[in-house]
Amino acid sequence: MMGGIRGGPVKIQKRLIELLVLVSIIDLTRGAIQRPDYDDTPDPEFLNPSWMASIPDDQPLSEVTMPGTHNTMALYGGVYAECQTWSLASQLRAGVRFLDIRVRHVKGNLTIHHGVSYQWAHFGQVLEGVADFLGEYPSETVLMRVKEEFSETYDIYGAVVDHIHRYANWDLLWHSRLVPTMGEARGKLVVLQDFSGPDLGMHYGSLDIADDWSVPTVLHVKEKWQSVYEHLEAAPAGNKAQIFLTFSSGAGVFAFPRAVAQRVNPQLHDYLRAKTDLNQRLGIVCMDFPAAPIIEMIISFQLKEAKNSRNGIITVSGKI
Repeated sequence: MMGGIRGGPVKIQKRLIELLVLVSIIDLTRGAIQRPDYDDTPDPEFLNPSWMASIPDDQPLSEVTMPGTHNTMALYGGVYAECQTWSLASQLRAGVRFLDIRVRHVKGNLTIHHGVSYQWAHFGQVLEGVADFLGEYPSETVLMRVKEEFSETYDIYGAVVDHIHRYANWDLLWHSRLVPTMGEARGKLVVLQDFSGPDLGMHYGSLDIADDWSVPTVLHVKEKWQSVYEHLEAAPAGNKAQIFLTFSSGAGVFAFPRAVAQRVNPQLHDYLRAKTDLNQRLGIVCMDFPAAPIIEMIISFQLKEAKNSRNGIITVSGKI
């Protein structure tokens, strides 16, 4: 009897794990999906390459709402490593303006990794891709978090600087830890420095960040969405001089990135759609497997009266 009692919870736990694995496998067997909120096909449904052109030059970047991708270059390595299916060029042309770049440092070389998974790219290719894009669309800017991954040298500064000189150019960067205006940032790469060393750009830690990435199982998606929701709700009334960054992405042993994105992205889409008529700053919304329609929805959230407000003109109900 006692053995049967002790075995009950163990059996239930085992069955629960089997069920979670089965749910995840079912997600994978559906093939490529292209929905308004989620896209794991090779190419975006449509492009938004120059959407920043309409933003006033004097608007601070901290007041711009923009789409981003988590682990931007993580296109390989199986279900636990893959976070995107679009190339860097496709993401930028679709409208993505925040990149999350993870580099492995080995003797001055910077390869792109997601954990142990090599992503068949190096940092120089990322810099070339961004430089090419900004050369073609000088009205835009790109924010790039750079972080060391799968190595612990804690000394990537010199290698990053060397790669900038070799694969881009020094003048491509915004050389200040201060938040630039849109006019100051046009045509430039804003490095969000997530490593030690002299200033190359802004410090990643200066942003107001919500990155509750740990989602142990698909049953924990509710808690993940709550974190996303609360940070997005805080952004409009938050410090306008500070960039807000909300990661909707997450993963765990029984909830790989695709499984989480397929469940969080629809909630994010519905949240944004309910607020499309409000004049609010949401900051950077960073996603796994975003779709072109949700990207377009995010870039529509610009502070349309921001310029007038800074000039001392207060608009109420459309009247001055």
